Amino acid sequence: MARLTDNFIDNELFQNIFEPIDQEFVQIIEWIYSLLIHQETSKTFQREFLLMTNDTTTYAYGEHICSWLSLKHDMTRPQKISILDDMKIVQIDSGLNFVAFLTEDGNVYLASNDSNWQTNNTCRLINIGNDRFKMIACGYKHLLLLRQDGVLFAMGDNAYGQITGSFLSSFESMVKIDFKNVKLIICGRNHSLVLTDEGKVYSWGKNDHGQLGLSDKNNRNNPSPIVFPHDSIYSQIIDIAAGPSHSLFLLKNGQLLSCGNNYEKRPIIIANNNQQPSFGLNGLTGFNLSIPLKPTEILYKNVQKIACSKFHFFSLAHDGSSYYAWGETKSGIWSSPRELDGRPKSFSAASAMILESPITFGLTSRIKIFEFHESISTKSIIRLFNNPDNYDVKFVIGDRRILACKCYLKSVSDYYCLMFSGAWKEKVEVEIRDYSYETYYAYLRMLHYDCIGINQNMISQLIDLATCYIDKRLMKHCKTFIRDDLNEQTMPTYLQLISKYEIKELYDKLSHITIEQVLPKVTDSILQNNENSIEFLNWFYNQRRPFISK
Repeated sequence: MARLTDNFIDNELFQNIFEPIDQEFVQIIEWIYSLLIHQETSKTFQREFLLMTNDTTTYAYGEHICSWLSLKHDMTRPQKISILDDMKIVQIDSGLNFVAFLTEDGNVYLASNDSNWQTNNTCRLINIGNDRFKMIACGYKHLLLLRQDGVLFAMGDNAYGQITGSFLSSFESMVKIDFKNVKLIICGRNHSLVLTDEGKVYSWGKNDHGQLGLSDKNNRNNPSPIVFPHDSIYSQIIDIAAGPSHSLFLLKNGQLLSCGNNYEKRPIIIANNNQQPSFGLNGLTGFNLSIPLKPTEILYKNVQKIACSKFHFFSLAHDGSSYYAWGETKSGIWSSPRELDGRPKSFSAASAMILESPITFGLTSRIKIFEFHESISTKSIIRLFNNPDNYDVKFVIGDRRILACKCYLKSVSDYYCLMFSGAWKEKVEVEIRDYSYETYYAYLRMLHYDCIGINQNMISQLIDLATCYIDKRLMKHCKTFIRDDLNEQTMPTYLQLISKYEIKELYDKLSHITIEQVLPKVTDSILQNNENSIEFLNWFYNQRRPFISK
């Protein structure tokens, strides 16, 4: 499965940017990806976009990205990328003036204005033959590709050994790397990292700030294993993120490790009186005046997700309740993680608080946020959610956990009040089998934050949960989401839900779509092929027969 950092983007996050676009088009955007395009003349970056609508069509929006694809930019209308028609895009990543697309079928396409990539002003298909891929990762000028069988390939610039082997670049063809059983690939600006099925991490490429975590500053042109602190070996690494010259490693127990330089101005590590590491800057006094050349624990627990940008010197972390940032921000350098105020709902929303404008992290779904006007959430209530220092029940979904307090859940939900009565009163762990981690996490978060984000990926399970848990608020917003998103393209998805849960409030919209959009196409089909009329009439009269007999 392709890597996805953000679960969603708030509807309003890019509202000003997309204001010139027809708002009916904006409403059908399902996925957003922002590119940072380097301007040689001004030495600055310009932000442009790739957009995907709910009928799996991909669009370019921006002067430069359109020129890469021989399209004419129009501020009022995103341009359709015809070569990607009928292809579901599952991952997008980009580097310095190039972007790569991974399709559901395992194909990889690339667009760029850099002649080295030989794209010829269109999308170039990278893989040939029977090779199919499941994950991609872009550095500044290089690209990693993970084949579906776990074998790794690389392309692009190799000035620092970031695609391994000799110091010869390879923009035209893929270079096979001697790796098997790889499950995660990550690129920093000029360095590469992989995580294998056995939980081992390897790094190679540029290492001028110790970003490879190998206890020195020597570049590597071949993968080298990273040795982690002794007290971390019992915790499995579940995610990796990389910036221009630093790397982050997230362990299953919520511990976060870092190596390299998270600032353009060189940081130092300061040990306090308890000999625990914390981050500081040059000019401050400390025991250790060197940047961490091997993975070093950051003073922050219960981390669930992490994110970096290869274009910016900052890091983001999410603990399930709050977002934290450190590094270079528009407010100055933050030498240690700071909790962001304002309850951002995604990494993209968090980036908007520390940069001049928001960026996206991977292919990111545009979601509809439902706020509850009768909100009673306070910071103290929010702290009851997924807090390892204050909980008495664990909801277990697969190999993941969500922490909560029974007393609070019983006070806001009749279902939980019943669940934690009688024989369940003393139960410490509750296994959830019917819902995914993302769905159940969103629901429990809703009970604490009084808001929820809904998208197509979650709606089926959320409406089932609302039915089983008899949650009228959640059901109301699920119905509103379906009504707003219901059209000819999405009807096959929602028709089953509307029928299964007897959502009669949506029958009227179904009728209008059928009359105005579906039946004209049935008519056209019959006119084009008379044999279709026989099939249609047989179906029609078979449907009517039970009613006629009555």
